[in-house]
Amino acid sequence: MTSSRWIALAALALTCSTPALAKDWKTVTVAMEGSYAPWNQTDASGKIVGFEVDILNDVCARAKLECKIVAQDWDGVIPGLTAGKFDVVMDGMSITEERMKTIDFSIPYASSPVAFLADKNGPLANLSNSGKMIDLSKDDAESKAALDTLRKELTGKNVGLQVSTTEATFADKYLKDVANVHEYKTTDEHDLDLMAGRIDVAFADTTYFLGTLAKPDAKDLEFVGPQFKGGPILGPGIGAAFRKTDKDLQDIYNKALKAALDDGSVSKYSMQWFKIDITK
Repeated sequence: MTSSRWIALAALALTCSTPALAKDWKTVTVAMEGSYAPWNQTDASGKIVGFEVDILNDVCARAKLECKIVAQDWDGVIPGLTAGKFDVVMDGMSITEERMKTIDFSIPYASSPVAFLADKNGPLANLSNSGKMIDLSKDDAESKAALDTLRKELTGKNVGLQVSTTEATFADKYLKDVANVHEYKTTDEHDLDLMAGRIDVAFADTTYFLGTLAKPDAKDLEFVGPQFKGGPILGPGIGAAFRKTDKDLQDIYNKALKAALDDGSVSKYSMQWFKIDITK
């Protein structure tokens, strides 16, 4: 065997036998959409503020991390995370089985069902099961009946939702074969089309819609139909997303987040931004 081959084999053996060194996390870049109020939104000065910003600031202070927020369009958050453009995503992201094939999540810091919003004077104002909470993790007769009724009542209707969301996955499974599903880059866009009458109903997270309903031009809108939570599509709650290779950062974040949840800090931020506690 030539000496050059011996050297190559020795180098390979050294590489294989040496464990990868964990990154010394001091500075962390966190992506947010900056247009998903009140989870995260851009204020008049161009600064991103909101519920998730307050959680992040708290977590980073406890973990002694320097955290930098960057704006990223929703449809690019997971590709950007896996490509290494940033280290964490906090953007009202539901923890789902499908997403966990690609990325990992923190413990949940919030839970919020999905819901429908429509014109209170429109054709869907009397959608059945209004105000009822349907837990899809139970997969029982009640949830099946509610889904069957919803499908019948939305047949031929125009439903607006944001692309690459749990709502989009829900619609793919339950609505796309009966309703006209319109996907938007941002939630603001489907709100505008709903107010203009270009779609019959919008479908998003309930806490997001609370912000929509607080706007003066949304006075004719209201929640309609049932709200849904749980199951493989909607998941157990909302958390921060990490690359699967960054278990150490995930552990650091979780330890600080659990402390913030346990001492009531996250509940306080929830009351400030939503007027309700969505941590329970």
